[in-house]
Amino acid sequence: MPTSDAYDATGIEYYAIPSFTFTSGTTLHELKVAYKSINPSSTKGVVLIPTCYGGRINTTLSFTTAPHDCLKDYHVVVVAMLGNGESSSPSNKPLFPMPGELHYQDCIRAQHQLLTEHLGVKELEAVVGFSMGAQQAYYWAVMYPHFVKKVVPICGSARTSPHNYAFLEGPIGGLTNAIDYVAWTQMKEKKRRGEGEFKGDWEKLRPERGLRAFGRAYSAWLASATWFRERWWSKRGEAREGEKGNADAGLGFKDVEEFIVKASEEAFVSWDAEDLLVLGRMWQMGDVGRVVPGEEMEVATLGGGVGDDEMFRKALASVQADVLVMPCRTDQYFPPEDSEIEVKYLKKGTFAPIESIWGHLAGAGMNERDTKWMNGRIASFLTS
Repeated sequence: MPTSDAYDATGIEYYAIPSFTFTSGTTLHELKVAYKSINPSSTKGVVLIPTCYGGRINTTLSFTTAPHDCLKDYHVVVVAMLGNGESSSPSNKPLFPMPGELHYQDCIRAQHQLLTEHLGVKELEAVVGFSMGAQQAYYWAVMYPHFVKKVVPICGSARTSPHNYAFLEGPIGGLTNAIDYVAWTQMKEKKRRGEGEFKGDWEKLRPERGLRAFGRAYSAWLASATWFRERWWSKRGEAREGEKGNADAGLGFKDVEEFIVKASEEAFVSWDAEDLLVLGRMWQMGDVGRVVPGEEMEVATLGGGVGDDEMFRKALASVQADVLVMPCRTDQYFPPEDSEIEVKYLKKGTFAPIESIWGHLAGAGMNERDTKWMNGRIASFLTS
């Protein structure tokens, strides 16, 4: 979920990797990985939680705070994926890979270095991730099969589907075709070459029109059609069939326009445009079939081409970890049907859909009922 400007960065630490070579071939020095260590004195084991798209470390659901605290006894490390603005990203690291050049395997290798070389972690009890965090969890399970005991992908997939790819083209197109984004990129290029002058604060300069277009195009995909029909964006939704009253609270917006502006547009406006794009393009290229250890595979590229189905199945079959696959029944871009297919090829996969009308929002902790269910399901999975 996107994060607004009102963000508290308390407790965030940074580990600098002296030299890091990306899948694209680019090598950068002092690559920073941002993370937060919760309950580091725990002897029960380490659980890793990577951030999601539009997420920051301190807005990530960590399951360490009551009443949803199934991970409170573990050493939980919440890590910012590369490109999110906290770890090294286009917005804070010169020569960072361009959109289409950053890959999930880069993020996982950097996180592995953080854990093993800086925090001294020998193995992970689990990787728990939502959305893009779920995709990172799958990559962890494939790339380091003997390092991770359990994996919990929430509202995510092991490979980005063509439909998911097409969905992302809408928000991305809204941003990149906006006149202020075009002007902003030209100004940045002139600044890089030392041409012209800009009297102002580069840190605060953003292509707001394009960012708002991104958020507006994204907003309808966050929840299900039923969620919108029953007006859960407001203070109160209609009772569902067979239920008495409302067990959930709505989001409190007066109308759907306010939801679009406040929940999506204004949150994305706080982001750097290139950070959004580099993450969005990485999301589009997600495919664990390209990172099976010992296999030589072409690096994923943009264009929506479907990867090798045989290698995709082989990647899933290679996973040694127990996997609790938790899609939301009504997620529009990570649908449960994709998860059911993935579970067929996992050695130890369990399909546990979130039965909710909240769509993708269900996995983000936006609804008390769904968060309570996830907390209980993860707790029983980790102790089984």
